[in-house]
Amino acid sequence: MTDISKPDLRPVNPRFSSGPCTKRPGWTPTFLENTHLGRSHRAKPAKARIQLAIDLTRELLGVPDDYRIGIVPGSDTGAVEMALWSMLGARGVDMLAWESFGAGWVTDVVKQLKLDDVRVMEADYGQLPGLSAVDWTRDVVFTWNGTTSGVRVPNADWIAADREGLAICDATSAAFAQDLDFQKLDVVTFSWQKVLGGEGAHGVIILSPKAVERLETYAPDRPLPKIFRLTKGGKLIEGIFQAATINTPSLMVIEDVIDAMEWAKDLGPNALRDRADANHKVLADWVAKTAWVANLADDPATESNTSVCLKIVDADVAGLDADGQAAFAKAIATRLDQEGIAYDIGAYRDAPAGLRIWAGSTVEASDLQALTAWLDWAFATEKAALVQPA
Repeated sequence: MTDISKPDLRPVNPRFSSGPCTKRPGWTPTFLENTHLGRSHRAKPAKARIQLAIDLTRELLGVPDDYRIGIVPGSDTGAVEMALWSMLGARGVDMLAWESFGAGWVTDVVKQLKLDDVRVMEADYGQLPGLSAVDWTRDVVFTWNGTTSGVRVPNADWIAADREGLAICDATSAAFAQDLDFQKLDVVTFSWQKVLGGEGAHGVIILSPKAVERLETYAPDRPLPKIFRLTKGGKLIEGIFQAATINTPSLMVIEDVIDAMEWAKDLGPNALRDRADANHKVLADWVAKTAWVANLADDPATESNTSVCLKIVDADVAGLDADGQAAFAKAIATRLDQEGIAYDIGAYRDAPAGLRIWAGSTVEASDLQALTAWLDWAFATEKAALVQPA
């Protein structure tokens, strides 16, 4: 095989996983030294820390004062499922799906909840479904940013301000790095392990007054596990949104996310979004001048600035069958992992063959810049092995 010279500059931090994502720059566990680990999460000082995590979330995201914010079990998945099982069925539902997680919510609503009046609006990886066809007399469930396709909705203009139904938005991998118009959203969910680089297992659910009204006026005809119950006796369980939580949270995880949000607060308003935008630009500029790769998103206006998904368009690779294309992309990711250059950058298992690089706010642009040269090196190395004579 042809010997291709390796780049001189290496990323300082090779963690480009799309979840859990890399910790903030300069992170150390020293913030845990003076915490309330080992105490009850209902003890006054521990509860105050949980409330601080809620308050910082409201401040950083610009959540309206009359919206509730709760910390719930099961990561973003738990938060989404809580909304689907507790609220859907009061009216028809439009389900939007253009990648694996959105498709998962479709499965839950159609095959598990078995609702009668469901419209499924799907698009292939790299595209969005026709947003103008959404009927806002119905509830609408969608992801803001498709983590596994790298395609996001460009804005909230397509969401009706006078909607009759609820806008239920899975915003993980978007929250903190993309602008969320809360006046257009009734349920917003996400996990800390994405843009904030937090730890897993916990989700966040944000409810508009309209969503609270739905909970207090609609009782679904199905059993709800305790971890999904947001009401008692027809009234919202306010304690969930006042740091009581549904079950025991990890105080270590709470401290970790407080550390991340205080770092973000010190950076200044919109800093997390600006960092992600700058990171995306590094990759977009490289893609624009690189013949062998392209963004999976068909429309630049829908390109994610956090989960950047790439497809290999080199003619020799594109001419391979699906298994061959997947093997080639995996070889690039494996080679860079073995070199200690980039960890966990293979495409999601259900997505088209390619690469997925996290460009969220905790990543340094300089590391992405260094990575691009290594991507070219890994491609050239694998391409030489592919085309060399037998």
